[in-house]
This record gives sequence, structure tokens and C-alpha cells, in this order.
Amino acid sequence: MRRIQKPPSKTAAKRAANKATLASVRIRKRSQTAAKTAQFATAAVRAPAQRRLVVGITGASGVIYGIRLLEALKGSGIESHLVLSRAAEMTIAYETSYAIKDVKALAHTVYPVGDIGAAVSSGSFQTLGMVILPCSMKTLAEIATGVTTTLLSRAADVTLKERRRLVLVPRETPLHLGHLRNMTAVTEMGAIVAPPMPGFYAMPQNLDDLINHTVGRVLDLFGLDAGLVKRWAGRPPASS
Repeated sequence: MRRIQKPPSKTAAKRAANKATLASVRIRKRSQTAAKTAQFATAAVRAPAQRRLVVGITGASGVIYGIRLLEALKGSGIESHLVLSRAAEMTIAYETSYAIKDVKALAHTVYPVGDIGAAVSSGSFQTLGMVILPCSMKTLAEIATGVTTTLLSRAADVTLKERRRLVLVPRETPLHLGHLRNMTAVTEMGAIVAPPMPGFYAMPQNLDDLINHTVGRVLDLFGLDAGLVKRWAGRPPASS
């Protein structure tokens, strides 16, 4: 007696169609994943962090240090991203013959100090790190306490949280206990405090030599050599 095969029900047909759709989706996803993997495997790895240095200039005396650093970086292949405080603009006018527009022209990119949404306010903007020279005691205190009221202190805070190099060049004397404690605090957080101490072993002949030595030693901390430092090579041999 022959068994009559019943036609598949609508439910069974629907299940079969769903299975086929799912299988097709899985195959498509596998193909997309394989394509992405191949893309990442062949993509060139870029290192934009090696081309950018954030530079902060505050209103402390000694703005010529910051200006000289910008001059050293100009044309070096390292992008200088400048944040200039309002007090710094005043000090530049008091202490130098530079026009503000000429100082800004030395930098690759300039950010308004009040622009908290600027690129350097985010850790995703990759840099070599940041240097603030000169660094006022107000800016030092903001960094030490994490109170970031301007783009200058915010960029420094970002540098610390991203574990990048932050160099602060404080230009103040004498120092009271609060100053010293703030320097200790930022050092404990990972910053380098580098006061502008002249190296007399280089036998400086003028003020420019002293400025260049300090700026060159600051750049040394980022692995950059601008040819500004007369380096110590040991004592000269005694004459017979």
C-alpha cells in the first residue's frame, strides 16, 4: 500500500525560509569580517603623536622661553599646537618687542585659551606631550588640584591622564610652601618640573645663550634636539 506524502505545511515552509535567510546573513557577516581583517592587516600604521607638541605660554615672566621654543620647532617637522593665556599676551608686550600676531604665526595651530572644546582638550588627539613655559604659579596650582578652568590647564590635565609627558617650567622666586607642595603634587602625578636653570659650564656669552640652553634642555625631555645646547663632554684634558 503506497504512502501518500503530504505537501509541507505553511509553517514548515516558513521555518525553512527563515533558516535559509539566517544562513545567508551568517555567510555575509563572515565575509564582511574577513574583509575588515584583511583591511586592518594591510593598512599602514600612522604615528601622528610623533609630529605634535602642545605648547602653553602663561603670563609669568620669561615668555621669551616659550617664544624661542616655538622658533626652534618652526620648520622642524614637529607641529607646535599653541595655547596662549591672556596674561601671556600682556607679558609679551611688556618683556619683548614681538607682536602677538607674530608669536602666533610661529605655531602650527593656535587655540583660544577659552576654547574648552579644542582638539587638545581631548585625549583622542594624539601628541608627544605638552610643555608649559613659562608656567605661572596659578597654572601650576590648577594642574596640581585638577581644577581646569581654561584650555591651558585642561590640556595639561589631559596630558597627565593619557600618561604623556608634561613638562612645566616654573618661573618664580622665592617659593613658598604652597608652591613647593604643588610642584610635589604634579611630580607625583607624572609631570616633570624643570625650572629654567642656566648651565654655566657651557660658558654662555650672552642672554641668548642662556635662553637657548634652557629651551634646548626642555626639548631634550621630549627626545628632540634643536642644536641649541652646548653639551658637556667631560673635563678637557689637563695641559702638560
